[in-house]
Amino acid sequence: QVQLVESGGGLVQAGGSLRLSCAASGRTFSSYAMGWFRQAPGKEREFVAAISRYGGSTNYADSVKGRFTFSRDNAKNTVFLQMNSLKPEDTAVYYCAASTKLAPRPSLVYEYNYWGQGTQVTVSS
Repeated sequence: QVQLVESGGGLVQAGGSLRLSCAASGRTFSSYAMGWFRQAPGKEREFVAAISRYGGSTNYADSVKGRFTFSRDNAKNTVFLQMNSLKPEDTAVYYCAASTKLAPRPSLVYEYNYWGQGTQVTVSS
C-alpha cells in the first residue's frame, strides 16, 4: 500500500506557473505508474497526465499538452507536475494517483488504486 501527499497548489494569475509535488510512502515506489487528475466544481474528475514506472514515457491530456510536464524522482519517492502558461480553465483540485495496473501510463480513474487528498489550484483571469 502507498500513501500520497500532494503539495504546491495555490493562487496564480493567468499565464503564470506552479509546480505540484506528490510524495509517496513505501519502498516500492518504482512499481507504480503515476498519474495526475483534476476535478473542477460540478465536473467529473478528469485525466491530466501519467508517467511510467521509471519515467521513460509520459502521456498528457490534449488540454495541457505543451504546457504541463510530468516527471518523477524514484530515489525521493516523489513526482512533480510543472504547470506553465496556466489558464483559468485549469482551476481545479489536483489529485495525485498511483497505479499497479499493467498499462504503462494509465489514463482512466478506475486504473488507479491509490489517491492523494488533493491540492487546490486557482488561476485568476
